Amino acid sequence: MLAIAYESKNNVAYLTIQTPPANALSSTLLNELAEQLDGIEQDTTIKAVVVQGEGKFFSAGADIKEFTSLQNTSDLESLSSRGQQLFDRIENFSIPVIASIHGAALGGGLELAMACHIRIVTENAKLGLPEVTLGIIPGFAGTQRLPQYVGAAKGYEMILTGEPILGTEAQAFGLANQVVTEEELGSETSKLAEKIAAKSKLTINSVMRLIPYAKTERFSEGVQAEAKDFGKIFGSEDAKEGIQAFIDKRKPSFRDK
Repeated sequence: MLAIAYESKNNVAYLTIQTPPANALSSTLLNELAEQLDGIEQDTTIKAVVVQGEGKFFSAGADIKEFTSLQNTSDLESLSSRGQQLFDRIENFSIPVIASIHGAALGGGLELAMACHIRIVTENAKLGLPEVTLGIIPGFAGTQRLPQYVGAAKGYEMILTGEPILGTEAQAFGLANQVVTEEELGSETSKLAEKIAAKSKLTINSVMRLIPYAKTERFSEGVQAEAKDFGKIFGSEDAKEGIQAFIDKRKPSFRDK
């Protein structure tokens, strides 16, 4: 079975993550996502994209077990950079991408959602970057994107504690555009996507090209620095302990090494 299902309706492409139970972001899934974007770019009828998750979650994180199979710092840095480049491509995509979030968008799942242009969340969805609780740091540009949405102070708090916020809080902090009930999520997402898709593709493409100019040049520097640190920290003793504790479902004992 494919990691991402594709469907199109009324000039909107729907990409559904289907890697239960957590809809974790593996290399396979990220490669499929890139291929789906290739196809969407070639299809002149598509004017908006919706990314959503099947089952309980949007995506509860990256595939930690796959990360732990990589031993070298350079391999980990490379994995981080590849994810960053894909999410950068989404952020700079020629048509709008809407994240339709229910259940949870955690770690890599939230990093994917933040690369999308618009986020619709359910009231009780959990959004956060819990990497520090595993002794690692976000690796797909989370340290750079989250503060842009919620501000530096809330960004520090969320990343340093690893504690998620609810969908209602996400909207209050500027991380989500709309908050809806679980029952309304599908219809409200489609309604917004189709409202955009009713516009001229020329105007859509122009807006999508112009808004990214508002981003500072330091963003790309920060992303590169994040990938380097991700590779270094993942090889630490604390990272090994944190990940093992996560797998064992126990509290980690960090030694600052």
